[in-house]
Amino acid sequence: MAKTQSNRASLDKQPREVAAMFDGVARRYDVTNTVISAGQDRYWRWATRKALALRPGERLLDLAAGTGVSTLELRKSGAWCLAADFSKGMLAAGRFRDVPMVAADAMALPFADNSFDAVTISFGLRNVADTDLALREMLRVAKPGGRLVVCEFSTPVIPVFRTLYLEYLMKALPKVARVVSSNPDAYVYLAESIPDWPNQRRLAMRIAANGWASVKWRNLTGGVVALHRAYKLG
Repeated sequence: MAKTQSNRASLDKQPREVAAMFDGVARRYDVTNTVISAGQDRYWRWATRKALALRPGERLLDLAAGTGVSTLELRKSGAWCLAADFSKGMLAAGRFRDVPMVAADAMALPFADNSFDAVTISFGLRNVADTDLALREMLRVAKPGGRLVVCEFSTPVIPVFRTLYLEYLMKALPKVARVVSSNPDAYVYLAESIPDWPNQRRLAMRIAANGWASVKWRNLTGGVVALHRAYKLG
């Protein structure tokens, strides 16, 4: 039996800790996500692509792209899609995928102003040490009129379902991760970080406070995940 690497970040989200944690989960990251989400991860990626409404010839920055599986889905639109992640282990695990990849920190993006027609980040904004700085960096690299879609875990809207979901997060998810993940301790962090994250309305207010306009959200899977969409004025 292969040994698993024990490594998790703390909720203060120190960048080196978070990067090392994702390096540790990279080898079985995609299969683990599919198992713990009961296959909903595929639906969430599809919904993100639809929300972006990309057109052929446009340029998209896919932040926190991990192994590039999200970028492959987004590329179905015909747009040019760049996968970016600050975990070099994740990028290495996805190097077999035919998508351009670059190591990049969401808080200090290595791109010029007004470079992309759209920017998206899936299940990554929650892991950034300075959420506001990351949102401003995304705004900076988006073209005037460009759009943002944030796909992130959120707050289930049905009280009974929310209770069951939290029970799953805190009790069942770590047990499942011990079976399928290459770094099961990382999923303890995942379980703890989701309830600590702003709900749909508070995240929308935060996105707007950092310069994005016309912020709206849509719940997926009963609010387990929310898509927030916004635009850059100009």
